[in-house]
Amino acid sequence: MAISYNKLWKLLIDRKLIKKDLLTMADITSTTMAKMGKDLPVSMDVLCRICKALDVNFGDIVDYVKDE
Repeated sequence: MAISYNKLWKLLIDRKLIKKDLLTMADITSTTMAKMGKDLPVSMDVLCRICKALDVNFGDIVDYVKDE
């Protein structure tokens, strides 16, 4: 299983936000942010908080990438 958070990073750029802003807005840890930076899975709770903070849906911030 592969996950990509590229949509999230693009969304932050489009909104002129940095990762540190997201840490505060969604109340997530730097460890969790590091996991996301490596496209590793994070908890559904974290994704929900990010969606709430940015007023988006899961599909707006994460993609499932099929293994080849």
